[in-house]
Amino acid sequence: MLTYVLRRIGIMIPVVLGILLIVFAINRMSGDPVAALLGGDATPEQIEAERDRLGLNDPLPVQFFNYVKGIVTRFDLGTSYVSKRPVSEQIVARLPTTLAITMISLLISSLVGITFGVISALNQNTKVDYILTVAALIVASLPTFWFALMLVLIVSVKLGWLPATGLDSFKHWILPCVVSGLGPVSNLCRTTRSSMLEVIRQDYIRTARSKGISENKVIFKHALKNALFPVITVFGIIASFSVGGQVVVESIFSIPGIGAYMMEAILSRDYPVVQGTVLILSFLICVINLLVDIAYGFADPRIRARYTRQKSEKRKEPTQPSQPQGVNA
Repeated sequence: MLTYVLRRIGIMIPVVLGILLIVFAINRMSGDPVAALLGGDATPEQIEAERDRLGLNDPLPVQFFNYVKGIVTRFDLGTSYVSKRPVSEQIVARLPTTLAITMISLLISSLVGITFGVISALNQNTKVDYILTVAALIVASLPTFWFALMLVLIVSVKLGWLPATGLDSFKHWILPCVVSGLGPVSNLCRTTRSSMLEVIRQDYIRTARSKGISENKVIFKHALKNALFPVITVFGIIASFSVGGQVVVESIFSIPGIGAYMMEAILSRDYPVVQGTVLILSFLICVINLLVDIAYGFADPRIRARYTRQKSEKRKEPTQPSQPQGVNA
């Protein structure tokens, strides 16, 4: 298993570099940031001098090499064109907020989605099943930005129950986390339901019930544990989208996270900030995929046994004896 993890970590490096190269190229094709920074009153001499200072007149391969070299040697993500501050400092200050909202929203999604999926499967083709399925589909069909704006309008503006912007207290966290957490509930609910329906029809579930094991133990120890494998796959996809999808939530609720920081940088053509935020987000998504693969091993013992067997077989492979010198074939 350790060999597999190290191999996956090695694969992450070219993936992140490829994403960074694509973003680097798209930024250079989107327009000149110097003219936007200096304004329309800047002379061509001033624009050219600023481009020299920022290194934008160097060939593109040289710019990309210097940028990657700074990241590898000093973890230098560059300096913001707008704020004149190091991008790494801004990301370190904003990243915990984004991660906190993401983890809370994933907790909400998993608790609500898996619980509804289990209840729906145990009450198949009943009113409870229909109500939960329709409710999950309605929530999934709501666009995130529209749902967030409606909550702000109703809960904050009309009723005044919760604040609309910022993260100054516990109440400020409720709306952003609810908006970010309810969206993926439908996928988790449907995946859990279909997986549970497949598992509870298996022979070992009937055998467990025939032995007199309590229904709760049959459901949660035998059925749900074996139904989690496809749920883990869907959860990994949802987690990846949640990390990158906080841009909308942070922008609507004025949250100082990495998503809103990236959106501001895109609008102002702040190349270093865009590249730095995309690099961190892509790295986090790769880490999430790695954790999902590791979770497969804990959820399914057959995967652990396969890697253990492969490792033991490599150790037991007989070595071919070397032919003595001077002996004719």
